[in-house]
Amino acid sequence: MMQSVARLALERLAVVRLAKCAGSLTGATMVAAALLLPVSARAQAQNGLSNLFGGIFSGANPAPSQPAPGGAQPWSGEDGASGHPLMSASAIREAASNFNNCVAAMWPDAARRGITQENFQRFTAGLTPDLRIMDLMDSQPEFTKSIWDYLDILVNDNRLAKGREVLAKYKAQFDATEKATGVDRTIIASIWGIESNYSTQMGDRSVLQSTATLACIGRRQAYFKDEFLSGLEILNRGDLRPEQLRGSWAGAFGPTQFMPTAFKRFAVDGDGDGRRDVVDNPTDLIASTANNLKKDGWQSGQTWGYEVVVPQGFNYMLADRAKAMTIAQWEKLGLKRPANQPFPQPAEKAYLLAPAGAQGPGFLMLQNYRVIMKYNPAEAYALAIGHFADRLRGGQPFVQPWPRKERELSRTERLELQQLLAQRGFYKGTPDGQFGGQTREALRNFQASIGVPADGFASSDALDRLRGR
Repeated sequence: MMQSVARLALERLAVVRLAKCAGSLTGATMVAAALLLPVSARAQAQNGLSNLFGGIFSGANPAPSQPAPGGAQPWSGEDGASGHPLMSASAIREAASNFNNCVAAMWPDAARRGITQENFQRFTAGLTPDLRIMDLMDSQPEFTKSIWDYLDILVNDNRLAKGREVLAKYKAQFDATEKATGVDRTIIASIWGIESNYSTQMGDRSVLQSTATLACIGRRQAYFKDEFLSGLEILNRGDLRPEQLRGSWAGAFGPTQFMPTAFKRFAVDGDGDGRRDVVDNPTDLIASTANNLKKDGWQSGQTWGYEVVVPQGFNYMLADRAKAMTIAQWEKLGLKRPANQPFPQPAEKAYLLAPAGAQGPGFLMLQNYRVIMKYNPAEAYALAIGHFADRLRGGQPFVQPWPRKERELSRTERLELQQLLAQRGFYKGTPDGQFGGQTREALRNFQASIGVPADGFASSDALDRLRGR
């Protein structure tokens, strides 16, 4: 049971990874996406994740959908939950009926990228649309997982034991990469472990089929056209074989879940064999993941952040990514590490994250945490990566308790919370049941107006207060 739940968590990361690449969500909204368990790494969820299905259309009316690997379900045949016109059932059917023409029309763009006509025809022959992806792209599950449940799933003893084995087995590769890039080996090992459970949960969908489907059908066609063509470039160059290019429904592949365009930017040939194999070659995988983090601004020799004890009566309006201060300034405001451990570098700048509000632990986040969020922009994901790395180095679990008795709001309740905030003039967006920075800020302002800790935590108590109970 735990393994299946963990896989769902990883699949959810694929959703986050898709959102990252497509630029559709704010970082705070992606936290919610990352915590959606039963609904997809990284996404991948991803993820973080991977999932499912297929279908082929011979005309205006769809033929029965083809089952995906593992006997997954076909497309529901329903309109997408986003309400986007290209996600209506009729638009999906129409685009699917033109799928072959859409793929063929990409040949001129492929040629401009240096892809040979022979390879274009070889790699696109027999492609059919995987329409179950339309359901996954627009899924809006009713229930979510809390951040503490998410951390429990991803940072567990079995995964940590496997991580230590991986660090020992590939010590030479980690040594060389750490020396060349300055990126902490435990961070790389953490990404490997959380994205794919050390290569055991990478997704089994054809990346070309997934990205071709999304390039021709649905609401992200321009973005996924680039991903599809980049996938063809990878195969044309010979870095990977078609059977290696398998992953999540959103197109992320390999143990650390590269999108095709990210592969082009960051993948390196770590062992000099002429190929950049981030799927089956540990040397290339480790070097490429480190190169990604280095180019995103990783600071060598620095950690990601610290767990901190936030004092009673603290002004949680300061818990904001935009309100960074030095560690010394935070100390003056009463923030301390558990057991009064010292901060190694008081001059470092950090911002305060309080993912469970005043009821849970706080964290001072440094530059390297921001770098992890560039890899996958979900606060919960980045916190899991940093904590997992600490544990691999022999660190202890978080000291302060989470509010485990607090239940997560359902989507219906999240929508109601936004509507009530809007009615009171605090929320200016369109209520959609998805919590981002705007919702958090609106909730903080409401909490401040009634004299309770303005922590922005969407608890059942906060909803009851908005209801006037």
